[in-house]
Amino acid sequence: MEQEGEIAADYLEELLEIADLDGDLDMDVEGDRATVSVVGADLPQLIGEDGEVLEALQELTRLAVYRETGERSRLMLDVSGHRADRRAELEKRATEIVAQVRESGEKAELEPMSPFERKVVHDVVADAGLTSESEGAEPRRYVVVLPR
Repeated sequence: MEQEGEIAADYLEELLEIADLDGDLDMDVEGDRATVSVVGADLPQLIGEDGEVLEALQELTRLAVYRETGERSRLMLDVSGHRADRRAELEKRATEIVAQVRESGEKAELEPMSPFERKVVHDVVADAGLTSESEGAEPRRYVVVLPR
């Protein structure tokens, strides 16, 4: 995991330098995945609308790691705290949906989300003792929360 983080950090440092963007890199390991965060600067151009630039940058960084290690990476990239903020929003929204499903006894569908966002929702739903599933096809894949 640490090797993945170091390779990713080197790749991202080069990218920031080429693009003449400021930002420091923090590396960590959360569970079974390396995480790299670009911090210390507001970089909306690396996040994009609804995080699509961040998703693309994460995939490019994973490819850079794969090129060096020959192994698929589950590295998570964050820029300016965007993913951390989005995780908090999604956890709150998922908790509200769980309460709604419990009260109504009917399933609830959420808006289309990225794989990262769907995982956050699935985790909150599972922790609450309900089940959820993803439906649809990318990029319009979404979470359905089911009653017991």
